[in-house]
Amino acid sequence: MKPHESISVAQTPIQLGKEFRVKSDPFLHIARTTVAVIIRLLLRCYNRFEIVGHEQLRTNRSLVLVANHSSHLDTLCLLAALPLRKLHRAFPAAAADYFFRSGPRNWIARMLNAFPFRRDVSAGRSLSLCRYLISEPGNILILFPEGTRSTTGETQPFKLGISALVAGRDVAVVPCYLQGAFEAWPKGKRFPRPNKIRLIIGAPCSYVKFSAGKKDLGLIASELHQAVRILAAR
Repeated sequence: MKPHESISVAQTPIQLGKEFRVKSDPFLHIARTTVAVIIRLLLRCYNRFEIVGHEQLRTNRSLVLVANHSSHLDTLCLLAALPLRKLHRAFPAAAADYFFRSGPRNWIARMLNAFPFRRDVSAGRSLSLCRYLISEPGNILILFPEGTRSTTGETQPFKLGISALVAGRDVAVVPCYLQGAFEAWPKGKRFPRPNKIRLIIGAPCSYVKFSAGKKDLGLIASELHQAVRILAAR
């Protein structure tokens, strides 16, 4: 699939998963890497972007990065924390009803290697796609369990989708906190501001011993939410 082609959110998780597997597409890889380098330079110069806890990402295991969400800059910052060689195996979740309905936004999503996540009653299909992607060692999912950008900058409660994804699975869940992204580019503003942004990465968590029961799902969401808030307190 070329970067300008649209992605159908009506496909099955397996069909979508196969499209998002690493392909030997030289044009797409070169274009995505070039865009990533430019974005990293802009973040460093314009927003004085800083990463704390970078060593937590130095692993070949599958990872699920979870973070607070208050800005379109959040995904760019989390991708900028990854080595360029892992860029094509990192999959940020993007709202299907926002990024996959128009040509320009769809193109942006493709360049970021984002996948459509449904926020309606079809969210179960999106979780199936997530499970498919992390079933391959070395893949990285970037998720925002709040479900949408915060309009105040405060971290909202995490939804249970993240719990259903990681409960009983041997996958490292890495809590992250983005400080300053809301001030740099809050929801509703057209252009970002030159505010400093700091990404704080916490120690990985594991929920392999948890069940898919309602009590455990609530506990996982609560623990991850608290882990992100603790990073904010630093």
